[in-house]
Order: sequence, then C-alpha cells, then structure tokens
Amino acid sequence: MTRTYFSRNLNADQQEFIHLIDEYEVSIFSKETIESYLQCTFMKLNEILENLVQKKFLYRLERGKYCRSTFKNDMVIGCFLTTDGIVAYWSALNLHGLTEQFSNTMFIQTTKQKERKLISGTTFQFVKVKSTKIAGIAKQGYGSNAFPMTDVEKTIVDCFDLPQHSGGYSELIRAFASTSLDAQKMIDYCLIINNIAVTKRIACIADILGKKKFTPFLKYAKNVVNEVYTLLDPFGADEGEFIKEWKIRLNISREQIIDICNKQY
Repeated sequence: MTRTYFSRNLNADQQEFIHLIDEYEVSIFSKETIESYLQCTFMKLNEILENLVQKKFLYRLERGKYCRSTFKNDMVIGCFLTTDGIVAYWSALNLHGLTEQFSNTMFIQTTKQKERKLISGTTFQFVKVKSTKIAGIAKQGYGSNAFPMTDVEKTIVDCFDLPQHSGGYSELIRAFASTSLDAQKMIDYCLIINNIAVTKRIACIADILGKKKFTPFLKYAKNVVNEVYTLLDPFGADEGEFIKEWKIRLNISREQIIDICNKQY
C-alpha cells in the first residue's frame, strides 16, 4: 500500500497545480482528465490532490472527482457526478421560474444507474431513463458554471412522465398553466417519451384550462387516445368524473384544477 505524504505548507508541485487551475479557470475536474487539460504532467498527482483536499483548497466530490472548496454550483456538480447528467424535473421547473417551491434535492436525469448522494447539504437524486428519452437539452450558464438542462417543454413532459419528481401534482398543474408552450415541441417530446397516459393528462388539463395555441397538440392527442381510463393524478384516489373524450377520470375536479392555477404563492 502506497503511503501519501502530507506536507504542512504548499510545496512547489502543489503551488504549480493551484497556479494552473487558476490560469485555466478550472473549478471542477476529474483526476483522469486534469493533466491533459492543463497540458502538464505531475509526478505525484494523487499526493498533490490529497494534500490540497486536506488543506481545503480542494473538495473531493467522490473518488477521482474534485472541485475547488469554494465552488458551490449544485447544477454543475450534479451533472458532473454522472457522465451524461442533465438538470431536470423539479429542479428544472424551479430554474425555469415555473415554481417557487424550492427543494434541497437536485434532480439529475441520466442514462446511468447511480445512487443518490449528499454533498454539503444538497441531495443529488439521479433519475435513470432510457437513452431514447434524452432530448430537449439547452445549455445554461457560462464557463465553469455551464450545465445542461431540459428546456421548458421537455421539463413539463418529463414531470408528467415521472410526477414523483415534480414537487407535487398541484405544482405541476400550476407550472403547466402558467407558461406559454410550443405545441409542436410538446408533441415531439410526447412521442419521445412514448407514454399515452402522459399525452392524455396533458390534453385533458389543457382542454379544461383553454390553453392558448394548443390546438395542434389536442389534435395529436385525439389520435393517440386509447380506450383505457386513466386517473388524472396517478397518486390520487380512484374516483371522480369520467371524461370520455380523453379517457381520463378527474380525481382532481375541474373546480380544483382552476383553483390550483389561480392560487398565489
């Protein structure tokens, strides 16, 4: 077993490493890629990194992944923890300004299996989906603070697909009602998600609310509606009015839907 030597003060190699990540404006990195990025080879990279972690110049996110101890961008960190991470679901709703409800959990969509992780008070929840469901990604931020996030329409469709990650069904309905959506994008993303129940729920709520410029989506939805009745709220009771046109059972009443949308924070 190789022992790591911990120096009391910054030695020349540690100073050179800090100088280079300052020069290249590196805030978050992996051990595997940092030398090629800095265009410099260090004889004892592991020892340098461990010393800088001990001295709190760096913070170890997990094995082989580090960030500056002052770097606190949870969106960037969450996406960095998996190879194809995307900020999505409740976190994307909040960043798009569609909900004021704030969660200490950062939701990251990924095609990889990864356990949730707690870092500096933030829980990172990784939601695994099929690669075919990855779409509608928009870059947010600049430089070291850049990260991928689902666009507004994909965020809404994703939340209807997996509402347990949306911050609550009432929040999702309110978010859907409060924003202007591109009907064609909604169609495209529903085709990608390939969940008829999602299409029916969105169409039914849009119809009740008289959602503007949503006619193309309603026409599309009518062509894919099946004969099986679906609960509007998948976590609610099996009760309420049956809507034949959309094959939806309104376990949240029309009046409640309107009230949810009119509710002020």
